[in-house]
Amino acid sequence: MQVKAPHPRERAVLGQLSDMDLRLLQVFKAVVECGGMSAAELELNIGTSTVSRHMKDLETRLGLVLCRRGRAGFALTAEGQRVYDETLRLLSAVEAFRSSIDDIHRRMGGRLEVAVFDKTASNPAARIGEAISHFAALAPDVSLQMHVASIPAIERGLIDGSFHVGIVPAHRSSQSLVYGDLFAETMLLYCGAGHPLFGQDHRQLTWQALRQHPFAGLGYHSPNMELSHSAHLPRRATGFDQESIATLILSGRYLGFLPDHYAEAFERQGRMQAVQPAQFFYRCQFVSVVRRSPPPPRAAQAFAQCLLDAHSQASNPAA
Repeated sequence: MQVKAPHPRERAVLGQLSDMDLRLLQVFKAVVECGGMSAAELELNIGTSTVSRHMKDLETRLGLVLCRRGRAGFALTAEGQRVYDETLRLLSAVEAFRSSIDDIHRRMGGRLEVAVFDKTASNPAARIGEAISHFAALAPDVSLQMHVASIPAIERGLIDGSFHVGIVPAHRSSQSLVYGDLFAETMLLYCGAGHPLFGQDHRQLTWQALRQHPFAGLGYHSPNMELSHSAHLPRRATGFDQESIATLILSGRYLGFLPDHYAEAFERQGRMQAVQPAQFFYRCQFVSVVRRSPPPPRAAQAFAQCLLDAHSQASNPAA
């Protein structure tokens, strides 16, 4: 009986991982996240031709076509998406190993990945900047990497190890994560110039009356989604961050909730108006989040404590 020879892609192309392999995977990660080799040039501080050569070297090393490049733009192949997902896990594990070695030596080094829900910087109750300042003095050898992401992306990143500390609105709890109270935020209902409610008397408005107007809400589990469901607001447009919700409101076609501190600038410009703020609002409590098990790196624990300390002092100035 004749045995069929294995297809080249069925063979184990990659043997032992080397430092060069890790470097190639880091280049690949940057190319994917920047959306192409030209865009990754600035991120990696190397020329596009070098980025392209590294990508070809990685494809040869793996025996796979990772991406398509042409007039249609940059796109991952199905194999490339799988390799990207595995790359995130591998690089996260490598960084966790480095952090563990630092822990053994009782020093804090390496990189700390912190992810924050968007539009927190303008909140006067947020003391994230103070926490960063304290942490930078405490751990000067740690390279701090700040990200802005959605609630689900932050939670996934904490669990898979790509993020070490998250700052999100509290909306549900997971046994896999540890939470700490930080600061609060007030969310008001807004309409944009050109909306039927803009400039009108809102004192007689009820939740039921609001259902006559299309609503723009966040497209994932969040306090925003919980309220819109409980109030039966008709979601006719979906955003995935506060910026997109603001843009939908500014169209004059939709109502939507935004942080009052973020919407304040649009109100001053006469482009947006709060709708009966004494009635149509909700409060968000922001929390710090770290993974429960395995325990986060020492630097992550220290940063989470800096967050708690900064906000504790803000709520108890005499302490």
